[in-house]
Amino acid sequence: MKPTPQTYHVKSFGCQMNVYDGERMAELMAAQGMTPAADAAGADLVVLNTCHIRERATEKVYSDIGRIRKDAGKQGRTPMIAIAGCVAQAEGAEIVARAKVDVVVGPQAYHNLPALVAQAAAGEAALDTDMPLESKFGKLPVRRKVGPSAFLTVQEGCDKFCTYCVVPYTRGAEISRPFAAIVDEAKALVDAGAREITLLGQNVNAWDDDGRGLHDLIRTLDRIEGLARIRYTTSHPNDMRQGLIDAHGDVESLMPFLHLPVQSGSTRILKAMNRSHGRDDYLRLMDRVRAVRPDIALSGDFIVGFPGETEAYFADTLSLVDAMGYAQAFSFKYSPRPGTPAATMTDDVPEAVMDERLQRLQAALGRDQQAFNRASIGRTCTVLVERRGKLPDQMLGKSPWLQSVHLMGDHAIGDLVEVELAAAGPLSMTGVARMPVAA
Repeated sequence: MKPTPQTYHVKSFGCQMNVYDGERMAELMAAQGMTPAADAAGADLVVLNTCHIRERATEKVYSDIGRIRKDAGKQGRTPMIAIAGCVAQAEGAEIVARAKVDVVVGPQAYHNLPALVAQAAAGEAALDTDMPLESKFGKLPVRRKVGPSAFLTVQEGCDKFCTYCVVPYTRGAEISRPFAAIVDEAKALVDAGAREITLLGQNVNAWDDDGRGLHDLIRTLDRIEGLARIRYTTSHPNDMRQGLIDAHGDVESLMPFLHLPVQSGSTRILKAMNRSHGRDDYLRLMDRVRAVRPDIALSGDFIVGFPGETEAYFADTLSLVDAMGYAQAFSFKYSPRPGTPAATMTDDVPEAVMDERLQRLQAALGRDQQAFNRASIGRTCTVLVERRGKLPDQMLGKSPWLQSVHLMGDHAIGDLVEVELAAAGPLSMTGVARMPVAA
């Protein structure tokens, strides 16, 4: 038996969907009367909301567990530890056996976290990695208070089965939340303080409800009073339908930013990845997007060193980067995930070669991000103020193109301020307010 936790701390790793899930788990704990602790060492219950995408993700979880226990032990505390998220789904009972944690709960079952915590406090086994058919979302608390920018999950899971990816195994098949439920949650988020909502999904543009696509949902959300901005992530090229492309041209609240992972510039490597789109398909798609929204900021994901990647195939990636001019991008070295088809491929790229290629790719991506930021100097745009900066009277917000913008002045969090982008750094912009705060 353990005391029922009175305080909690949730630490989320990985994607924006994990951030959303972490926020919802915190709301579940708060609904049970628990209060948040400033850090893990001071909490009665520590929830590690894990990600399985990165290399050695599982070992990092075990390392975190040991560190939490050590830090808490210095204070004479023995916190209850819950492992949630994709590592919990993948490892299941193995985590209980190896690390003696109190609770293990998968990403489709975390609505049961309060009951699992109660079971653990009573000395019972507390493990739930089921993927039930019924939606967990109807069992989560109503959103009460959020920041000016909020996440809203509309779709989960993946049916694409890219050969390197564990998501279909840890998040399950693609499912779309009902249209009405999403609209209701969006309205609740706005009532709770959100000015911007980012729609989330493993393949968010695959969202569908009785023939209505993501573009239909966006057009409905656009009519919510008080909602100034809409974004969405992450998309798959094969689900980028014309209706969604058109929405970028005529829905004012839909921000001019698109994160559309390509992973490689080589059609040969894309086929080995089972990406179901080729290099030319991607380039033509981007031409269609830019035709309706010429100022759109593009973002992408890249994997370097996938099995079979030759120098010539990698050169295809560099040339695609040159053609796209990404405003932002994420790039990683390939690392095999147990249970995925790519893990059995034998044509490995040496680690030193992967390192060198990643450095070249990141240099090209960094060059283009700086070029995009420099080209933004002199633009006038609205900035959504999200938090205070490090300097006195400094505020930090986001431009429509998802650039971080530093502002000076007496602005409130949640304000939309019209600014001139006056200076560019490699990762952020400096803005000067030109107009009164927007209503």
